[in-house]
Amino acid sequence: MEKKLPQPICGEEAVNLLNCVSESPFDQEKCIRLMQSLRECVVSKKVKKFSIPSDCHNQDGGTASVSKKP
Repeated sequence: MEKKLPQPICGEEAVNLLNCVSESPFDQEKCIRLMQSLRECVVSKKVKKFSIPSDCHNQDGGTASVSKKP
């Protein structure tokens, strides 16, 4: 049985935006839509700040965590 790691809040939206800005050729319109999607998620989930754990040195398996407003 495979363990599923918990998804960080708005993690999928953040990764989609990061991948968009790294694509070549750069599609600004697509990235703007993805940025708006991330912003909507951040506002709806009351995300205060994103962070990447300092012990996370593995580039292909790292996860980011977020802080929520109290």
